[in-house]
Amino acid sequence: MTLEKKQSPDGGVQGEVRQDRFVGSSDLTRWDTRLGRFLAAVVGRISRALGPHAALILTLAIGAALAASLTAVFAQVYESVVEADGVAGLDHPVLAAAKTLRSPELDIVTTGYTDVGGTIGMPILAVTVMTILALRRRSWTPVILIVVAGAGSLLMTIAGKSLVGRTRPPLSDAVPPYEHSASFPSGHSLNAVVIAGIVAYLIILRLKSPRARLITALLAAAFAITIGLSRVYLGHHWLTDVLAAWALGAAWLAFVITAHRLYLTARTHHLAHRGHGPGAGGRDIEP
Repeated sequence: MTLEKKQSPDGGVQGEVRQDRFVGSSDLTRWDTRLGRFLAAVVGRISRALGPHAALILTLAIGAALAASLTAVFAQVYESVVEADGVAGLDHPVLAAAKTLRSPELDIVTTGYTDVGGTIGMPILAVTVMTILALRRRSWTPVILIVVAGAGSLLMTIAGKSLVGRTRPPLSDAVPPYEHSASFPSGHSLNAVVIAGIVAYLIILRLKSPRARLITALLAAAFAITIGLSRVYLGHHWLTDVLAAWALGAAWLAFVITAHRLYLTARTHHLAHRGHGPGAGGRDIEP
């Protein structure tokens, strides 16, 4: 199966360069910092040697290793904060406040909602969206980005739980069904940030209206925030587990988006050198 076999203005490699390169007036292949230009040059060389998608996968693989290292560092900081009772001093009061909001009906609704971000709901959602985007765009890029983003999120969750091993809130304070894995970080919250974030990013790339882009970003943010808050409401995680997951997820999401920008840069320059003309909207490709 070759998704990129059929070319159209919105599909395949041409579609990626023409449609995904610009978000409004912002050129995602333009790098204003020295570090950005250096990374673009490195990924460009890898792309010429291995191919653009191989370069994207390699960049994301390196990023996943860095993300795991970041989780280890974050875990050490987190333990220090907990021991010093800094931000962690919010955990018990917030859980107590959440318990006052509970009712049998709201418990059922919240449990069903939080399952969307769980080990079954989130993969189903991610695969469904990934398949639709890949087929519509006739490109493997959405598949690579969503799969690697999800894998990195899972790796960070496993690393954090193994390194910290924090105990969840007492079962007497939780709403069943109970969970027994380590509490830090909240996997639901981390995955929600990463998956909702990368899906929103891929959709925003093809939206022309600033209002539509803003609404898409806000919906993704609202989903990630409410999934995290649902974990605290149900007593399945402490607040600081969710805060840490949001921070880790945002860092990994930023790297995945940067990797895609580097991929777009390599694709754009490659097509320019092959004489395929200007970029999206007739704007000339900058070297």
